[in-house]
Amino acid sequence: MTSRPQATRIRKQPDERRAEILHTAARIALAEGLEKITLRRVADELGVRPGLIGHYFPAADTLVSEAFTDAAARERDALLPADEAGLPPTERLARFLVRLGEPDCLDLSRLWLNARHLSRFKDGLREAVDAQETATRDALTELIEQGVRDGEFTTDDALGAALRVLVTVDGMGAYANGDTHLDHPALDDMALTVAEHALGLAPGTLRARA
Repeated sequence: MTSRPQATRIRKQPDERRAEILHTAARIALAEGLEKITLRRVADELGVRPGLIGHYFPAADTLVSEAFTDAAARERDALLPADEAGLPPTERLARFLVRLGEPDCLDLSRLWLNARHLSRFKDGLREAVDAQETATRDALTELIEQGVRDGEFTTDDALGAALRVLVTVDGMGAYANGDTHLDHPALDDMALTVAEHALGLAPGTLRARA
């Protein structure tokens, strides 16, 4: 009697499995909200037992915080991609702001609203939100400082200019959960207009460069 060969089960390396869990949780967060992240839900998505998820993330709150960090960092990398670092600062800023206004970023705006609300009650998530806000603020400030050095922007307060832009973006994102959309050109270019005013650019410069 000939024995039947057994199928070989391939085990993923710990770092690979952990990254897979995080990416899956981040995808759930972007599509449905951080509240939907549970060990069982992530396990179901991956077709594994909840105990495996718990092995890497014993506390669900830790998974929620790290999933937010993963999603926010990935989105920031997409908004300010490293392969565009050689472009003129005005063009990079224009692309950044136009991308933020595209429909694809609506889930990201909702995620930030969701995270900021929940962070009132979860210390780990509050630390994650603070860290991602700082990373984005630093990246935008550095971009503006480069623009000043290159003679493209005019400001003696790069951080202040970055804050004006980001507060405007956050204010517009506050309406991300609404079912209705107020259609007005002022809203479409509001972040661009604020940035142009803060950086001494002629009106319409950023839209043209995007």
